[in-house]
Amino acid sequence: MDQVRETPTAGGETGSPICRIALLWRGDPAAAPPDPELTRQGPIFGALAERGVAAELVIYADHVVDSVRERLLTFDGVLVWVDPISDGQDRSTLDPMLREVAARGVWVSAHPDVILKMGVKEVLYRTRDLGWGADTHLYASARDLHDRFPSRLAAGPCVLKQNRGNGGIGVWKVERIVDAKAPAGLDTMVRVLHARRGGVEEELSLGDFLGRCEVYFEDGGCIIDQPFQPRLPEGMIRCYLAQNEVVGFGHQLIKALIPPPPTGAGPEAALPGPRIMHPPSAPPFQALRMKMETEWVPAMQQILGVETAALPALWDADFLYGPRTAAGEDTYVLCEINVSAITPFPDSAATKVAQAALTGARAAMKVR
Repeated sequence: MDQVRETPTAGGETGSPICRIALLWRGDPAAAPPDPELTRQGPIFGALAERGVAAELVIYADHVVDSVRERLLTFDGVLVWVDPISDGQDRSTLDPMLREVAARGVWVSAHPDVILKMGVKEVLYRTRDLGWGADTHLYASARDLHDRFPSRLAAGPCVLKQNRGNGGIGVWKVERIVDAKAPAGLDTMVRVLHARRGGVEEELSLGDFLGRCEVYFEDGGCIIDQPFQPRLPEGMIRCYLAQNEVVGFGHQLIKALIPPPPTGAGPEAALPGPRIMHPPSAPPFQALRMKMETEWVPAMQQILGVETAALPALWDADFLYGPRTAAGEDTYVLCEINVSAITPFPDSAATKVAQAALTGARAAMKVR
């Protein structure tokens, strides 16, 4: 029988810990576990140990879900890193187990119900009237998509996004090959580019492309439609938060939805640039930080019905640069919120994430 592996308490502290918190991600439960300090979550292990928390690694796989459940029930809290889609696997087995663990008194971050509010593309539609919004549309069915999307292309290139995914899966740039202001039809030829790494431009009829997208409506899914942002080549800003507090930024020149380099340019030309990490105090991002902490996050919480204590201990909001104002100032357009598996993250985030986890676990202990 497969056994759930765990590491010794991080930091080697002596005496009784004030609480026990598991850090969980997907892997091979039968393999030797990695040294926590050498993983991407190493700074969080260290920050928890500094607070007297016994932090332990638990490796998850669907075939050992029952033993993982029993293991997690011995903890006071669990921080989870599992992508919505990875190597053909999803969270359909994991999420019900996490809900059960949370219902039995263990603090879980991010809770699957919070992910379904924040970590899906539908949040772009529900919060479209905030300052981070754009002219965003939601299609609830394949018929709805076929009926309404063609006329949208008259305004320019669009980006279609399946409701739940990661790594650019199910995210497409769509534009007419012949520029025209008249509404498009299903026989109109379009150029499409998949945001997933390695995507290449294709030319096909709009009807054929929309037929390809029908799979995204399975299991109650939907499709979100946003205008393509011309300043995409200037990069993406990832704003990291511990609950409602900004804890760092990452700026990266991305290649998703940008046509691939010409043949012969070399494989490195298609790779995104490095993500440059910055602390929350970085001067270039103070206007964005102020907007997030004082306006946008509180407004999002009200719209989605998420209390501050339920916000994930670590999450991020990805922004593209929008049109500049008349005064030349930058604006920002939200393109995604990530909640399920945030790595990498700036070192400046670790202490705040550890404190949020400790606070959440202690609150759960009091209720139990």
